[in-house]
Amino acid sequence: MKLLSLAEELKSNSYPGRGIVLGKSKDGKTAVAAYFIMGRSSNSRNRVFVEDGEGIRTQAFDPDKLEDPSLIIYSPVRVLGNKTIVTNGDQTDTIYEGMDKQMTFEQSLRSRTFEPDGPNYTPRISGVMHIEGGNYNFALSILKSSDQNPESCSRFTYAYETPICGEGRFIHTYMGDGNPLPSFEGEPKRVEIDGDIDSFTNMVWENLNEDNKVSLFVRFIDIATGTYETRIINKNQ
Repeated sequence: MKLLSLAEELKSNSYPGRGIVLGKSKDGKTAVAAYFIMGRSSNSRNRVFVEDGEGIRTQAFDPDKLEDPSLIIYSPVRVLGNKTIVTNGDQTDTIYEGMDKQMTFEQSLRSRTFEPDGPNYTPRISGVMHIEGGNYNFALSILKSSDQNPESCSRFTYAYETPICGEGRFIHTYMGDGNPLPSFEGEPKRVEIDGDIDSFTNMVWENLNEDNKVSLFVRFIDIATGTYETRIINKNQ
């Protein structure tokens, strides 16, 4: 698979929807995670990321304008011991609770499907990072309707052991704008990871579509110690 420029992937897609990037820094010392949300409706755009313990949650920027909270208010990031969970919906909690009961990442998601927002049937994308004893691996999952069929769910899990330095994998909900929105297709994209946390954060934010971007979360985790740095950018401030 060709190594792609993350900046170009973001710049060339006006509406990737929600996206997860997991990977490793070029020097091999840091596990890298990014999660962004975008929105076309006023309800989707009326959001911000806020810190919540070791993770984050979404909340309404203007509570008076909140319409339907069911698919837009959730915890995208939670930490369970040496595992960091990143998702685009309330399946974060499903994974957390399942793994806390010694279930695998894949098993934890068996009770979930794509989002009930026909005709889009938005895929549920999820990731988990596992850091232990100086070792790091991660996995990504997508649960999507089979060709927009609400009766059929396709499940894909991709696991990456000993990730390559300076590389990550990028998965997002939509291939681009449209009506209905076309779901992501294929294996998570192989993208370049470069720079420190601030330059990486700025690169992602600057290349997301100006009209549609809403919020961005980035975390760099030291693989040797488990300590981390976090950046959050909200369009609504």
